[in-house]
Amino acid sequence: MQPQRITVVGAGNMGAALIGGILKGGVASREHLTATVKSEESARALAEKYGIAVTAGGNSEAAAAADLIIAAVKPGTLPKVLAEIRDSLHEGQILISVAAAVPIAVIERVIARRLAVFRAMPNIPVVVEEGATAIAGNGLCNDAQREIVANVFRAVGVAVFVDEDLMHAVTALSGSGPAYVYMVIEAMIAGGLKMGLSREISTKLAEQTVLGAAKLVRETTLHPAVLRDQVITPGGVTISAIHELERHGLRSMLISAIETATRHSEDRTRALIASLEQR
Repeated sequence: MQPQRITVVGAGNMGAALIGGILKGGVASREHLTATVKSEESARALAEKYGIAVTAGGNSEAAAAADLIIAAVKPGTLPKVLAEIRDSLHEGQILISVAAAVPIAVIERVIARRLAVFRAMPNIPVVVEEGATAIAGNGLCNDAQREIVANVFRAVGVAVFVDEDLMHAVTALSGSGPAYVYMVIEAMIAGGLKMGLSREISTKLAEQTVLGAAKLVRETTLHPAVLRDQVITPGGVTISAIHELERHGLRSMLISAIETATRHSEDRTRALIASLEQR
């Protein structure tokens, strides 16, 4: 089952990445995909790149004509955009928000319409079609609609469904996760430089090592610890390096980082709700 028409409201970097994936994955055709942006210049650039209809503004009209609306705007902007398109929404449509920290209950309260609402947390690698997206839906979502939404995000990577109360942990793990991995890659490159490798070679080896290791986890479905042990030989180089990493608490630091980020995400949501209630 596919929606007849999709519109991406606020097609910035994330929205544009979703447009590219939707087209490449065959989720919708060019004539059935539209987008809105802030400026005429951005509209022309996006239309030229993807061959779709793009308007500067016109959110309400775009939403009215769509079967599936993706609100790809920042959390602080989402309530204003939702209020703008509210009168254009009707039962049978699907609304997806990719704004971090904004709960479904807040979205439902702003739109004041009975329709399927999904909240998605994609991460930045969607721009290279290797994203990780977690999705939660409200009580009006049926299985067919869940499959439609999953297909949108599968077009730019991996998609999973979670209970909404776990979205804070998702934000901390996969939403912020690329930053942790970039730090690991950066440190590996620096280590190579320290040991005499050129920056070009260190970078190439580090990025491919991380990419290859992740691909092995995905394709073998083996636990990372099992794959790690396959690299270790008694008294070898790898075990000496792992001992050093364990001595400095690498795993504990990453676990604590995700825990801290989860709590911060919860705090942001509480602050956002309090701010909206004061308006």
